[in-house]
Amino acid sequence: MKQLIEFLVKSLVDEPEQVTIEEVIGDEATTYEVRVAPDDLGKVIGKQGRIANALRTVAKAAAMKEKKKVYVEIVAS
Repeated sequence: MKQLIEFLVKSLVDEPEQVTIEEVIGDEATTYEVRVAPDDLGKVIGKQGRIANALRTVAKAAAMKEKKKVYVEIVAS
C-alpha cells in the first residue's frame, strides 16, 4: 500500500526526492502521512482537493481487497 501511494504522489510532484510517507498503524486503521515539498503541496491537493480525494479513493479501494481501513493525510514538510 505504501509503495502504491508513493508511486502516485511522486508522479505528481516536481521534487519526487522530497516525498516521504510515514505509516502510522492504529487499532482499527492505518494512516499514511504523505509529506511533500511546500511548493508541491498544491499539486498533490489539487483544485478543491480533487487530487487528494482521488488518492484517498484509490488507497481505500486497494485496502478493501485486504479488508483493511486506511486514511491518507497530506502534510507540508
